[in-house]
Amino acid sequence: MSPGPLGVRTSRGGRDRPGPLSPLSKDPGFLTRVDDTYFLYTDGAARGNPGPGAVGAVLYRGRPRPENLVAELSQAIGHTTSNVAEYRAVVDGLKMAADHRPAKLALRSDSQLLVRQLLGQYRVRSPLLRPLHREVVRLLERIPEVKIQHVPREENRRADQLANLALDS
Repeated sequence: MSPGPLGVRTSRGGRDRPGPLSPLSKDPGFLTRVDDTYFLYTDGAARGNPGPGAVGAVLYRGRPRPENLVAELSQAIGHTTSNVAEYRAVVDGLKMAADHRPAKLALRSDSQLLVRQLLGQYRVRSPLLRPLHREVVRLLERIPEVKIQHVPREENRRADQLANLALDS
């Protein structure tokens, strides 16, 4: 077993296992210097679970305020599960953020499962989530400094609205 990015270890069998946290995710000064930090909020939704799914993502440069909004994403993704939708929201949000070449990114999600899997605290057991997890890790590797955070649903309201807007369209 070899250590991978974001503290995730991958065995030869391909099963993602938890490992130690990345030093970047424990940097106490990371969010005190926010002017050059991008904040990416993501949310995925599936009505019926599984059912029609959609993703929402919001990108800010600097403190997450309306005047610092950089980009938004609202997109239907077809029939899926809520966990797949959460991962797809992160993948699509990171691709959107890549256009702005962030040196520092705070990824925020209200999905405890997703956050804990990305931090290596939970195993990625679902065969549906494993390739999405690998893609998220690959996209995060391109960003020099990353902090992954779980936020309450209230703090993720705009991404949630965007996902639901796509579902209602």
